[in-house]
Amino acid sequence: MAKTVDCRGLSCPEPVMQARQALQQASEGTVTVIVNNAVARDNVCRAANSLGWQVAVEEDGDDFELSISK
Repeated sequence: MAKTVDCRGLSCPEPVMQARQALQQASEGTVTVIVNNAVARDNVCRAANSLGWQVAVEEDGDDFELSISK
């Protein structure tokens, strides 16, 4: 089941906390996290990787779409 978490406009650590919660609920599949700053992008990527998930990043204007899968 695919899930999308929109974290645009949120400051760290909020995007990381929301992404972690979504990943724990999903346990596998794909979770898309949308952020609009590089710090949040990097922090969410690190958090997902530390939990054993793979991350693909796509830039869309000012936003970053993180496709996190397991």
